[in-house]
Amino acid sequence: MLTDALTHLLATTDFAWSRPAPEAPRPTNIQWRADACDDGSILFFQRFDDGLTDSEIHRRYFAGRRFAALVTNRPLDCFDRMPGVALHVTRPDDWAEVVRRFCDVVYPLAPGALRFIGVTGTNGKTTTVKYLESILAAHGRRVLSIGTLGVFLDDVRQVETGFTSPPLIELRRLLHANQEQADVVVMEASSHALDQGRVAGIPFQDAGWTNFTQDHLDYHRDEASYFAAKARLLDLIQPGGRLYCTSRAVADRLAASGPTPVPVEVLEPARLPPEAIAAKPFLALAHNRANYALAVALAERVLGALPDDATRQHWRHLQPVDGRFDCRVHGNRAIVIDFAHTPDALDTILGAIRDGFPDARVVTLFGCGGDRDRFKRPLMGAAVARHSDAIIVTSDNPRHEPPERIIDDILTGFPEDQDYSVVVDRAEAIARLFDQLAARPDDEPWVALIAGKGHERYIDRDGHKTPYSDQEQVECNLQRLGWTSTS
Repeated sequence: MLTDALTHLLATTDFAWSRPAPEAPRPTNIQWRADACDDGSILFFQRFDDGLTDSEIHRRYFAGRRFAALVTNRPLDCFDRMPGVALHVTRPDDWAEVVRRFCDVVYPLAPGALRFIGVTGTNGKTTTVKYLESILAAHGRRVLSIGTLGVFLDDVRQVETGFTSPPLIELRRLLHANQEQADVVVMEASSHALDQGRVAGIPFQDAGWTNFTQDHLDYHRDEASYFAAKARLLDLIQPGGRLYCTSRAVADRLAASGPTPVPVEVLEPARLPPEAIAAKPFLALAHNRANYALAVALAERVLGALPDDATRQHWRHLQPVDGRFDCRVHGNRAIVIDFAHTPDALDTILGAIRDGFPDARVVTLFGCGGDRDRFKRPLMGAAVARHSDAIIVTSDNPRHEPPERIIDDILTGFPEDQDYSVVVDRAEAIARLFDQLAARPDDEPWVALIAGKGHERYIDRDGHKTPYSDQEQVECNLQRLGWTSTS
């Protein structure tokens, strides 16, 4: 019985510290969310250095909740407030392995039933995964994809987890539930997931690494730790597998650290015929051709030898990725919605717009998320200033920060003579952008980049996610001005 197996595992795991609770109910399930627990739950709670006190942790997550046992990765000062709960603390480096062992009991995976492919990188993970999913599906493979856009089985959305890489218990639950319906699992592996053990024990046959630029320093503290977290993906790749990389700098840095556990192969952006660019305009962007090259290499590891004409035609199977260079056109106006939310991503997409639309002027609307890496904010401002003829700075996901303070941080990256507008409300900012476009002569080409939200359909502020969509705001303003749109 599952209860007996869980009881035995609790009793035999070499915890750093335990406090039994003889009157606690026998365990029947495992959970990673406190609000999903019942009387028989073992709650696995991973404590981070997030500025909260243990008392605040208790108030937010434990007070009034029901569960049989609590497993944490460090002692908590609030343990004495849970007298009827069995408490266990893992050793410092054992957290991921302990969670994995419990997952093996509750959500077992049949050995060899699934082929796993992981993709990491600062930017481009989602696009690469969706391209890879499309190519594999076109060749008859049943694909489960997991990433920023949610969980998809054969391109049908199953659930949106709210994570790029969900916590290990949730990941194993999804894999267990779908292992008979899928042949290949294609998943994004974020630096947070690799650092926190969210993909512990996942046997990746092959993997991809798109690029590496500054991001998430609020969590990783420094660039070296951020890189080291991503490099942990190599340790999960199985013997005989390999890592494909579209960044020579990443490959060189890996090699400089010593022999890698698997071969690392560097790929150049794909060279595509004019008909491919005409049919799939998003492939005009160099970074998307790099993502495509990575997806093709990983797909062909799964598919094996294919006729030459099939390998040359993979691009025909691609579809635009939600919130990635999502384009509407009216006359000489092109409005692009993109998830670009790092300095490198903004620099890359704005450079691509300049290359792809050499005669157009460029207006950029963007903001930056709160409660994250503050150091990237002026760098984002500098990247936008380098490429834009006009700039509107607005709010993104301020979370628990005042949006005005975030905007002030962005503005420090502008040159002293930079011309710009600030409109804090994002919907009002988009309306202002359309009014500026409408005021220009019809024969003057403009590209408007609305950056930062992409696929997201909400604004995250003060702990609440309010429904919001850049796409909807663009459509409303197209209708307001009587402009027809072609995607």
